[in-house]
Amino acid sequence: MTDLIKPADINAAGHLQIGGVDALDLAHKYGTPLVVYDVDKIRATFRAFKRVFEEEKVPYAVSYASKAFCAIAIYQVINEEGGHVDVVSGGELATAKAAGFPMDRVSFHGNNKSPEELAMAVDSGVGVIILDNFHEIDLLSAILKEKGKWAKVMLRVTPGISAHTNEYIQTGQVDSKFGFDLGSGQADRALEQVLADERMDLLGAHAHIGSQIFDVRGFVGCADKLASLGKHWQDKYGYAIKVLNVGGGFGIRYTEADQPLPPEEFVRAIIKEVKADCQQAGLPLPEIWIEPGRSLVGQAGYNLYTIGSRKDLPGYESYVAVDGGMGDNIRPALYQAKYEAVLAKDPAAKAAERVNLVGKYCESGDILIKDCPLPKTEPGDVVAMLATGAYGYSMASNYNRNPRPAVVFAEGGQDRLVVKRESYEDLIHLDLKY
Repeated sequence: MTDLIKPADINAAGHLQIGGVDALDLAHKYGTPLVVYDVDKIRATFRAFKRVFEEEKVPYAVSYASKAFCAIAIYQVINEEGGHVDVVSGGELATAKAAGFPMDRVSFHGNNKSPEELAMAVDSGVGVIILDNFHEIDLLSAILKEKGKWAKVMLRVTPGISAHTNEYIQTGQVDSKFGFDLGSGQADRALEQVLADERMDLLGAHAHIGSQIFDVRGFVGCADKLASLGKHWQDKYGYAIKVLNVGGGFGIRYTEADQPLPPEEFVRAIIKEVKADCQQAGLPLPEIWIEPGRSLVGQAGYNLYTIGSRKDLPGYESYVAVDGGMGDNIRPALYQAKYEAVLAKDPAAKAAERVNLVGKYCESGDILIKDCPLPKTEPGDVVAMLATGAYGYSMASNYNRNPRPAVVFAEGGQDRLVVKRESYEDLIHLDLKY
């Protein structure tokens, strides 16, 4: 049994339960593959973030990074918790609008927002547009002038910090596609351009140093860089930063090998550093914003699969295949992400063998978990892959023309379908005959 499963995750029948609902019942009711979120866990994590800010008595915003998982229902939950959200595309913005999410609590990110997306953000009245490059400043300026409107903005800067994480998910180092560089003076030139535009109200600076980070020192260093930038801007331009947005990237536990701090402890360290830096520099304390995505929904998510075929080879680990795979979770194939899995009917069972848990897609790399410890399995058993709530469904595809799975929210012993399973008709409804 993995220690990712707690006693509270097992019901009286000995089955895995998610949000108080039996995982086998969910698999039978909705079919597999199935994505299930324990909404109680999402709310508890969100409230833990808020509690740290309130204990430290600082103005703040907890903004859900919705690229981790975007659907109408998750925006509704974040709204109920009084949070903000950040979006990175017109599609995510449209989803937030469809959820009735307050637009003044939306931040719009992205390194190549189209003119149409920027116009949509302006017309929708989003709370703040995070400017990423000079081209975007020019585009937004022209749109605001044409429409006779104003917008609150922030400048995304690259603080020159390379976080200890997979190279594909590092974003804060100097050589990055994101943001204005500090060392070369790009950030200063961007500030000058924005301050000269009467239709832009600059709230402050944003930085994001990466994702799945376990070491608090990177966040402390980022806070130092942003506070130093605030001091520089005040001294040189007389501009006082109102908001320091330190991004997200707080690591979570996918396997027993991962040993992250509780996410809220990252935030406490950031707050203390910003407080000390501002006091030393004689700066007023700005609002501190964070953007948790993975750390809010990652460990709250489960992928349920039904086991089908098996291939045994003498001298090799067996292959146990499930009815999903890289189409609903490409992370293992994309950057060798690690997961753990249990049998839904007996998550406490001891491992009897190690197998390669693989998907049904026509790729040799469609391996969900290599060397996966499992008890003996049979075709028809339901296996639950743990901590799949971030960047699984949001990166899902229709590869091999497989429909994407349904998504269910479970909370307080109740389950609710929040995203329907795609049908074959859904797959072909945009196709045209030649």
